[in-house]
Amino acid sequence: MDRIFFDNSQIGVVSTFSELVNTDFYGAMNAICWKRNLNGDFKEIVSKLQLKENVTEVSAEDLLALQLSERGSAARETILNDLQLLTDFGALPSLNLLQCYDRDEELDFFSTDVYSYHVDRSPIGTNTFLCTYHGAASEILPNEQAIQKILIPEIREKLKELHDGPEAEFENFLEEYFFDLHYQPKPGAEPANLGVGHLWRLAVDHPAQQVLPCIHRAPIEKNGEYRLLLIC
Repeated sequence: MDRIFFDNSQIGVVSTFSELVNTDFYGAMNAICWKRNLNGDFKEIVSKLQLKENVTEVSAEDLLALQLSERGSAARETILNDLQLLTDFGALPSLNLLQCYDRDEELDFFSTDVYSYHVDRSPIGTNTFLCTYHGAASEILPNEQAIQKILIPEIREKLKELHDGPEAEFENFLEEYFFDLHYQPKPGAEPANLGVGHLWRLAVDHPAQQVLPCIHRAPIEKNGEYRLLLIC
């Protein structure tokens, strides 16, 4: 059973968009949730959108072109409003209809795809925003319940073999190929499911950030079910 996501010192819960974007991260709190119970039929929207690739970006114009029931129209209005709120805030939101993400299967001992627990990094002060409107939802993990994969001795040794270069360049190699962004849950770790309909703000690794970046991962999609996800 999914952990009750709002019963967690890692997570702050707010009731408005203004609070979502203006509440500061502090201490162990590196995820903030605008907790919502959305009205409308988001499944209807998913059923009427066309999947062109495994991940298909959906524009506002695509949404407006759909012929929807009253409940479908209510769901569409919510999505359009979220897109506008984030755009007005200065973010670049993207609405995605997705069947699955590409898997990284190049290395049998280290995956760097989004199904692996990871943090986001940016050279500037920013945040990750996301909301799952339909389908399986993402998970986050308290930082103390995870270990950076590059610090696990057997993984680190294999990465050194892969690097096959000067020791002084090894850390740069780990960053260049994003190995340092990925984490492994510790035994007994309790991930928090982000649920459906809630708009989240997650801390990102950047120079001005005062807290640890939020460790998260994409879920394994439910068989035969598409996800509808807003992210930026």
